[in-house]
Amino acid sequence: MNHNFRGTGVALVTPFNADGTIDFNGLTKLVELQISGGTDFLVVQGTTGESPVLSQEEKMQVLQHVMEVNQRQLPVVYGLGGNNTKEVCEKIKLLPKGVDGLLSVSPYYNKPLQAGIIAHYKEIARCTQLPIILYNVPGRTSSNVSAATTLALAQIPNVVAMKEASGDFDQIMEILKNKPKDFSVLSGDDAITMPLISMGVEGVISVVANALPERFSSMVSRSLNNEMYHAKKEHFELFDMIRLLFTEGNPGGIKEALAYRKICENHMRLPLVPVSEGLRAKLFAEMKTLLT
Repeated sequence: MNHNFRGTGVALVTPFNADGTIDFNGLTKLVELQISGGTDFLVVQGTTGESPVLSQEEKMQVLQHVMEVNQRQLPVVYGLGGNNTKEVCEKIKLLPKGVDGLLSVSPYYNKPLQAGIIAHYKEIARCTQLPIILYNVPGRTSSNVSAATTLALAQIPNVVAMKEASGDFDQIMEILKNKPKDFSVLSGDDAITMPLISMGVEGVISVVANALPERFSSMVSRSLNNEMYHAKKEHFELFDMIRLLFTEGNPGGIKEALAYRKICENHMRLPLVPVSEGLRAKLFAEMKTLLT
């Protein structure tokens, strides 16, 4: 199945007002920044979007707003996964027309066997004709999707890609070596995107690019075009910023970077809280350097 999920995808934050309501004005500015900044596709309601603390109604409002602002300029992927397979399939039926694909994290907390992960994704693929991007992030799910499992799932016609955030180069290389030609691997780690692309990864779903789409998408584009001298230079220019952004968790860091650019404020919903004053000062100083 053909798809457009290559290059720089951005896992959009959900801006909030001080009273905890969704900041749709901030969301508008965020989407406009991505469109002008070189982003290749948008991801709505991933973990960076604080999906666990939004109601189903709010999630649909955010998705609809992004689609209205975007006006089909960039492909839109919707984050929809869970550890209740039946419920995931039921929610797929509620999606509006115009969504271009799904990002579906592997089941968390109940820690299924690899056979259970395969059965879970097979059922989701049966429930929709949309292209599906698998998502392996063991640090959050406490369950790794093995290379063998990914390669088995890659045979399903509408399973088109894997967002790999295991950080396991050996596992990622095994997938890259043995995957079908039309199946893509995307980086789930900003800090190692450039070296992963040099091995055959076709893009990234990025947190950093929320606030720095111009610089991050340039680095990704140069990497994909095998302009490795310039790609490596841009990678290391971003490296300190990437470290800072994740020092006190996600999306606290990236919301501070967006506040620096006056896209939205740094409000989050509990149990997440803003970063410390010390980290905020370091983030602002690094943003000033990168945007000068």
